[in-house]
Amino acid sequence: MIEPTEREVTVPSGTLAVRTWSAGNPRWIALLSHGYGEHSGRYQWVAEQLVGAQALVCAPDHVGHGKSPGERVLFSDADTVVEDLEAVRRTISAEHPDLPVVLIGHSLGGMFAVRHAQKHQDSLSAVVLSAPVLGTWHVLDLLEAEEIPDTPIDPSTLSRDPQVGRDYVDDPLVWHGAFKRPTLAAIDRCLTAINEGVTLRVPTLWVHGEDDELVPEADTRTGIDRVRGFEFHEHVYPGGRHELFNETNRAEVLGDVLTFVGRELNT
Repeated sequence: MIEPTEREVTVPSGTLAVRTWSAGNPRWIALLSHGYGEHSGRYQWVAEQLVGAQALVCAPDHVGHGKSPGERVLFSDADTVVEDLEAVRRTISAEHPDLPVVLIGHSLGGMFAVRHAQKHQDSLSAVVLSAPVLGTWHVLDLLEAEEIPDTPIDPSTLSRDPQVGRDYVDDPLVWHGAFKRPTLAAIDRCLTAINEGVTLRVPTLWVHGEDDELVPEADTRTGIDRVRGFEFHEHVYPGGRHELFNETNRAEVLGDVLTFVGRELNT
């Protein structure tokens, strides 16, 4: 097991807890953007695979998530989260100025990754999107309710491996409560900004599970079609649920990701 180094990085929202994995002599930087309610510590296995492919892996906990400060799962402006991500990228790139950066975003972190790529395309060599929240998202229907119900994420929707759901439920750093209205409103505004924004020039890979109930592939595709650039690749996995990096075929998924990255970086 490769133990991560933990540090704090100053960002526009204040400070973020950041985990870094490396085995020495990296050839590229993998910047991970985790999903709603979770944290970067859930990406230990992913980080180890990336390090095995000569990456230096850098993964912040977004504001209000994991070990980072802030009210849990609360943010009022998604662009602030995006600029936090950019501040982390600048910090790690300043320490390793010769290494190309690949931004990897999962779920809501995929939304942040796309918005980041729209605003900072020249800082990235490639983007990987895992089940990104794009286009439309049924969870935003909660904004129409007078009072948002306490409906936590069903752990069985994460993976066909039941242990993934059990670990999720038992993880004290995962948020298991209700969605917060300002956060949902900020997500809604961000999706609109993405839809109205520029297409992606940076090479991009989109991976999604065919049986994803949390972020249905068809809904994401409506947003993908708005930002899809000239060099865009996709894999939709039959039977796959929401967390492809924790799925029963996770080795296949990571293999496809690393094939894409290796091709784009010529590693």
